[in-house]
Amino acid sequence: MMCGLLFTVCLIVSNIVEQKLITVFGIECTAGLLIFPVSYIINDLIAEVWGYRKVRLIIWNGFLMNFLAVLVFRISIWAPGSEHFTNQSAFALVLGNTERIVVASFIAFLFGSFLNAYVMSKMKILQHGRGFSIRAVASTIVGEGADSLVFFTIAFSGVIPQSALLMLILTQTALKTGYEIIALPLTNVVVKWVKKREQMDVYDTGISYNPLKIKEI
Repeated sequence: MMCGLLFTVCLIVSNIVEQKLITVFGIECTAGLLIFPVSYIINDLIAEVWGYRKVRLIIWNGFLMNFLAVLVFRISIWAPGSEHFTNQSAFALVLGNTERIVVASFIAFLFGSFLNAYVMSKMKILQHGRGFSIRAVASTIVGEGADSLVFFTIAFSGVIPQSALLMLILTQTALKTGYEIIALPLTNVVVKWVKKREQMDVYDTGISYNPLKIKEI
């Protein structure tokens, strides 16, 4: 339950702070980089311990809660402000994204999260449960790569030059993968602790990887 809650919180918070541009090692990126990769680390943890079916449920739950958050943000922006509220423009700027950005974010999240979980699940079977670090990094490259590709393509195609678009996709994928690698020692400790505490270590043999089978947990 805690993993699912943390996954959802990371997703919602990352979308709120996404609009701020920051610089990491001289590379311009969004503030979402500070927390969004954590959702992929949690994705790895859930897929490793409880399996693909459980992470499928968590992904859809995170998607729905994020949709609810965006809906509440929009209603709050549209609602007439009190005469004492003088920060409407700042409020709207922070909590309001364009429809194109919102759609890009939702679609990219689904593609990236499900590919991340799929790679984790399949590699665990192929590696007979060994080499968690290898599949954690590999799944992040695939998942974050897909996320960045889908998001920036939908959000910025026709807005910025193709060369700049490609550079954004590559640098975001590299930075988020680097985040995963730096966090790996801690992730390994947490995964081992959770497996021992929960007495759980699922191998996804004979399951359906259809993302829409949310009842199959």
